Amino acid sequence: MAIFLNEQSRVIVAGMTGSEGQKHTRRMLAAGTNVVGGTNPRKAGESIDFDGTSVPVFGTTAEAMDATGADVSVVFVPPAAAMGAVLEAADAGMPLVVVVTEGIPVHDTAHFFSHAQAKGTTRIIGPNCPGVISPGRSNAGIIPADITKSGPIGLVSKSGTLTYQLMYELRDFGFSSCVGIGGDAIIGTTHIDCLQAFEDDLETDAIVLIGEIGGDAEERAADYVADHISKPVVGYVAGFTAPEGKTMGHAGAIVSGSAGTAEAKRQALEAVGVKVGKTPSETARLMRQILQNES
Repeated sequence: MAIFLNEQSRVIVAGMTGSEGQKHTRRMLAAGTNVVGGTNPRKAGESIDFDGTSVPVFGTTAEAMDATGADVSVVFVPPAAAMGAVLEAADAGMPLVVVVTEGIPVHDTAHFFSHAQAKGTTRIIGPNCPGVISPGRSNAGIIPADITKSGPIGLVSKSGTLTYQLMYELRDFGFSSCVGIGGDAIIGTTHIDCLQAFEDDLETDAIVLIGEIGGDAEERAADYVADHISKPVVGYVAGFTAPEGKTMGHAGAIVSGSAGTAEAKRQALEAVGVKVGKTPSETARLMRQILQNES
């Protein structure tokens, strides 16, 4: 099984006609993703050829859903237009919206997330995220599809590059799904959401949780693990060498005093039985030991 995305998922790409949209649509198609359309109101009725696969362009998300039965939208539109794209998808009842776009104003994210919550039919992953992949089944976003295989590990991560590294280092076991949730101050899908989905997935045997400095998401995830998760969890927290009070990479990764430090997050996770690696490679070794002991 997989969480959020599988081989039956029908994907449209908002912003498919742009350079980034075209590049990653081609990559998603090459990974076997069922991309059924794209949206651009200025190019509705056209189609784009991707190495022999013709993908139609629709004016709106609702039109694309009506014509194709799409149930996933991947958003590549520029930051200024991203809120409108997500609001449109939520109004159309799109079940899953993966917002890859970075640099979206926090006020815009707060608005479209609360709007989607009020509608009650749309899950948002991101923004500023690499997306979600169920290896060998489907890929919605920018995660490389050829660095791992299908297997028993579930992965949820704030960091895109660390997602890729853990996927590669544990490629001998493989993954059920990997979800890059993004590191912005406001995100649609959290560590906790993914932890519960992996707990419920019969083919996920163990979970990798990757966090980073800033905020308290990892501490809240630790509390959730203690109360609700029975499967083994291995963690890594990026930012042990980050200077206090500095923005590291993005505005979500700001440490204030002792709150949000990598050490505080490590202690919270280890207190509930999560093994935390000091490096990504050590984290991979900890997961490998767990799976080898279970086999």
